Amino acid sequence: MHSILVIYYSRNGATAALAQQIARGIDQVDQCEAVLRTVPPVSANTEASESSIPDEGPPFATLDDLRHCAGLALGSPARYGNMAAPLKYFLETTSSLWLSGELSGKPATVFTSTQSLHGGQESTLISMMTPLLHHGMLIVGIPYTHPDLIQTKSGGTPYGVSHWAHDDVRGLSEEETRLAIAQGKRIAHAACLLNPTT
Repeated sequence: MHSILVIYYSRNGATAALAQQIARGIDQVDQCEAVLRTVPPVSANTEASESSIPDEGPPFATLDDLRHCAGLALGSPARYGNMAAPLKYFLETTSSLWLSGELSGKPATVFTSTQSLHGGQESTLISMMTPLLHHGMLIVGIPYTHPDLIQTKSGGTPYGVSHWAHDDVRGLSEEETRLAIAQGKRIAHAACLLNPTT
């Protein structure tokens, strides 16, 4: 089985909803399984620390999760056109994997959610790609051959699926859901092509 790691940070649940649909797409590909992980929030209080196990939801991501995955889907809400600090903090702990080259050649994909329609979706996705490129990962997006990418009236970009949360009560649109599932399938297929089983 190819384990595809889905790491995300979610404050109000929108990015988590995308992660679940991407995982759904991964699980639809033979020989692939999604492994959901999150990251803890970052505190301004330097004395604060989080438990190693969250109270609810998936476990916190570890370097071993990255080390042993066949592919990676990385998600964050947009923060001023950039990834959220908790995800960036986690990525900054991966220098040992960069030194060893253990992520080099693995496929990766990114996803995001924003409060406003023009809340920096594409720049946030690119901000997540940058450290992955430094690790030598191969970026997988969504091609325009997917009809929902052209027809969507909500989220969706060729850089990766996005969600327009609007007022925090808007769930994923039908197009966003289909794009997230398609993106999960694409990262899973890429992992299979790069890691054929005998």
